Amino acid sequence: MGEREAKKYLVEVERYRIVATNVEVPLGRGLKGRRLSGEIDIIAYDRETLVFVEVKTRASDRFFTPPRNVDLRKQRRIARAARRYRQIMQVTREPYRYDVVSVVAGEGAVRLELLRGYFDDRVFRALSSEF
Repeated sequence: MGEREAKKYLVEVERYRIVATNVEVPLGRGLKGRRLSGEIDIIAYDRETLVFVEVKTRASDRFFTPPRNVDLRKQRRIARAARRYRQIMQVTREPYRYDVVSVVAGEGAVRLELLRGYFDDRVFRALSSEF
């Protein structure tokens, strides 16, 4: 439900052009030879910018807001999947960013919030170049 509402909001209100939803991207193999993949909830264009959108849905934001669940570990997974997607689709030179849509569906109403540029993947590139 959250992803459906987020997609509708992005298209109708924010005028994003949806490219794909629930995209699973192969990332290679783990230490034990198991296949690894990453998932991106929504891939869209906001004008000329390619946007990778993580949707977080909760019944309540009483204790934690949904974006708090997009921690550094989750950000790294999204960035890795997005980097691979950009390579596969040959769009590595296009501008891109990472957005989060917070969906709180409780008490008979749905509340959405778009957090543009919620995180930046430069920190992960910097860390990987140190090793």
